[in-house]
Amino acid sequence: MAALRRALHRAAPWRAARGPGTADKNVPYGQTLRDDAGGHGAGPTRPLPPAAAVVVVGGGSLGCHTAYHLAKMGVSDVVLLERHRLTAGTTWHTAGLLWQLRPSDVEVELLAHTRRVVSQELPEETGLHAGWVQNGGLFIASSKQRLDEYKRLMSLGKVYGVESYVLSPSETKDLYPLMNVDDLYGTLYVPKDGTMDPAGTCSTLARAATARGATIIENCPVTGIQVKVDDMGVKRVSAVETPHGTIQTPCVVNCAGVWAPTLGRMVGVHVPLVAMHHAYVVTERIEGIQNMPNVRDHDASVYLRLQGDALSVGGYESNPIFWEEVSEKFAFGLFDLDWDVFMQHIEGAVNRVPVLEKTGIKSTVCGPESFTADHKPLMGEAPEVRGFFLGCGFNSAGMMLGGGCGRELAHWIIHGRPEKDMYGYDIRRFPHSLTDNNRWLRERSHESYAKNYSVVFPYDEPLAGRNMRKDPLHEELLQQGCVFQERHGWERPGWFNPKGAAPVLDYDYYGAYKRQRHSNYTYNELLGAEYTFDFPSHHHVIKNECLTCRNALALFDMSYFGKFYLVGPEATKAANWLFTADVCKAPGSTVYTCMLNRRGGVESDLTVSRISPGNPASPLAPAFQGDGYYLAVGGAVAQHNWSHISTVLQDLKLQCSLLDCSEELGMLSLQGPLSRTVLQDVLDTDLSNEAFPFSTHKLAKVAGCTVRAMRLSFVGEMGWELHVPRADCVRVYQAVMKAGARHGIANAGYRAIDSLSIEKGYRHWHADLRPDDTPLEAGLAFTCKLKSDIPFLGREAVEAQKAAGLTRRLVCFTTDEKVPMFGLEAVWRDGQVVGHIRRADFGFAINKTIAYGYIRDPAGGAVSLDFVKSGSYELERMGVTYPARAHTKSPFDPDNKRVRGIY
Repeated sequence: MAALRRALHRAAPWRAARGPGTADKNVPYGQTLRDDAGGHGAGPTRPLPPAAAVVVVGGGSLGCHTAYHLAKMGVSDVVLLERHRLTAGTTWHTAGLLWQLRPSDVEVELLAHTRRVVSQELPEETGLHAGWVQNGGLFIASSKQRLDEYKRLMSLGKVYGVESYVLSPSETKDLYPLMNVDDLYGTLYVPKDGTMDPAGTCSTLARAATARGATIIENCPVTGIQVKVDDMGVKRVSAVETPHGTIQTPCVVNCAGVWAPTLGRMVGVHVPLVAMHHAYVVTERIEGIQNMPNVRDHDASVYLRLQGDALSVGGYESNPIFWEEVSEKFAFGLFDLDWDVFMQHIEGAVNRVPVLEKTGIKSTVCGPESFTADHKPLMGEAPEVRGFFLGCGFNSAGMMLGGGCGRELAHWIIHGRPEKDMYGYDIRRFPHSLTDNNRWLRERSHESYAKNYSVVFPYDEPLAGRNMRKDPLHEELLQQGCVFQERHGWERPGWFNPKGAAPVLDYDYYGAYKRQRHSNYTYNELLGAEYTFDFPSHHHVIKNECLTCRNALALFDMSYFGKFYLVGPEATKAANWLFTADVCKAPGSTVYTCMLNRRGGVESDLTVSRISPGNPASPLAPAFQGDGYYLAVGGAVAQHNWSHISTVLQDLKLQCSLLDCSEELGMLSLQGPLSRTVLQDVLDTDLSNEAFPFSTHKLAKVAGCTVRAMRLSFVGEMGWELHVPRADCVRVYQAVMKAGARHGIANAGYRAIDSLSIEKGYRHWHADLRPDDTPLEAGLAFTCKLKSDIPFLGREAVEAQKAAGLTRRLVCFTTDEKVPMFGLEAVWRDGQVVGHIRRADFGFAINKTIAYGYIRDPAGGAVSLDFVKSGSYELERMGVTYPARAHTKSPFDPDNKRVRGIY
């Protein structure tokens, strides 16, 4: 309490300068478009056209960037509708910061494009200043872990040419004389970070878009969106309704910010975001603050934005205020600042820049912002309605991400997919069971907001929105010490705690809103023990699970997998087009394959099994006419796969059905040298190589229960998957564990799968295999039926790349020095940066760190196998380089003997 009293006392001048109720509510910008809003209500600023190729709804950062990029890409008949004036709603009051470094390669690229548009392209096109101010950015580290995180960002920045420096406390003081550095470990300085002025940026974007043929119409609210159902039963956008007329259009882009859910409801689309109050205060003049960099003190959860000769001070609190009833008439309004909520930022701000203790407040800025469950935007085409795109939910980062995301969204609309890997922003990452679940959305959005400035550790898990989807073995495994991970609602096994059960409890909001925080919370304590960039504290437990699998056998519960049936008269026609591999084999076959987009990028990797119809129908074998295929896909990306396949089927108007049985079936995977010995005791079929070869499946019985047994492996061992009806999962699991007990069987989780699979060289989609990677680049050419004459989606792009030669290639690296790596490390070849690591883990069988990354030739040449072999490599981890060896084959079992039962 003494510290709190000191903080409140030190902050007293801030509150007393004008008084909590008397400080002006106003943004700190010299000009806003609110100043020109006197004519609001007089009707639209331009006549509405009868039709448009695209209608963008919302004139904030995303709407303006999207319209600009659409026009720049040649869509001249794009219309932007803003119900008030440009920037109204959330954009006009934003702080407008741009930090170039984030723990994501895609986000670094998106931010770089925004910076390029605002600082270079717009001024060149229009002759106008677009609001960019480059004063640099400074990240504050008050702990070793925080500085380690910044060093990771610095290493990634070298790959993209982002200039950054780790500074000592004394060097930081030289750069920022007003800063208190007594409690610092160091800082990360990025000299080319900066800020944007919302009005300047958006008005310049609008002018540039208009010059390319776009139509910007203000004072024109959208009152409805017409949807038609085509002859295949698919809903498609057909028109936009306003009080001033209707625009016929096949495409609407929802850039309505906080109001995006309202627009979504017009077409029956759930837009999963929540509205919250988000605030900063603007100080009076501070002598000596001019030209200082912007500051982000993550450990204090506060930022300091240079505002001329003053500072804007804000942050992310643990008890944000939800805007429960979103007003339709809130345009250029601001809320009264709740000092009881905001005060938690004061101590950190005053500690970092002590002169603030004697500085008054000029104005408060508390406005609405939209936040999402994972603190990532919502983008792309909604799966419920074709032609209805999202560009919203930017978590107070709409200005800095606007340029990059506007460009990707424009490409998405024109070409059907974005250029970059936008899966992390794609609305299709969320299953429908979550997008309309208010408890999940509220809890997760709160936690993401409250932890926005927390260190991003490799093995962290959310505490909010848990236990939404449990597989049939959840309680059984929980009692055996399973520490669960969460993946888009599913609870999946992470690893097994030898000390017993660690259940996930109901979300306590970290004690906010007068909630009682959980005490003695084992699961949270286990997470906290792994908050490190060194080897985690449970490294030895994961090692035991992995080596038990390699040397004996382990049982993996993979029930969260997506499980679909593709059936019908034209199912084979669909399969030929969708899948890169030839899956049209006899029933009983299973094929590993990819699905691509038109540019040849990998949208998925999965297994496809040819099946016969069930008689009678069951979850293991549905009844159908024509052909049938059983698809098994990673559970975290099941909705993405479902949407991709559905879109293709709709576009081709094929007579077949896609059935989801993910909840109806469990999936157990028994892997290891002794798997055949154990399974032969419980399975009523011959498991010999001759009777049950690799990549085949059949129906069989275990403990009186019918299962579909598949001989496959995700870990590089001999093994079988058992696909089991939900009601029989516990019985089958217990029978297998009983039979395996005398052979040393053990439970194992996805932490072990991650290690085992990278050791064998298997890909993980959205890690070392993404929509911006091709099968050739990823070493998966064997999945492509290029020797046949069967066309498939993306084939032309793959063939063109094969003819031209690869300019990037996925390479496996190992280091002799046992250092933990997690991805984002820079790859050096002969003294030059050639790429970065996408995925890394420790391989316990070979006792080395293993890392996979895509590399390029800095000279722009082809990246052949000879190029890979001829280089001398180092991997840079947090500013320190380690010698590495490049491999052109998996370092573990390169001849694939073990999966074939050859030990």
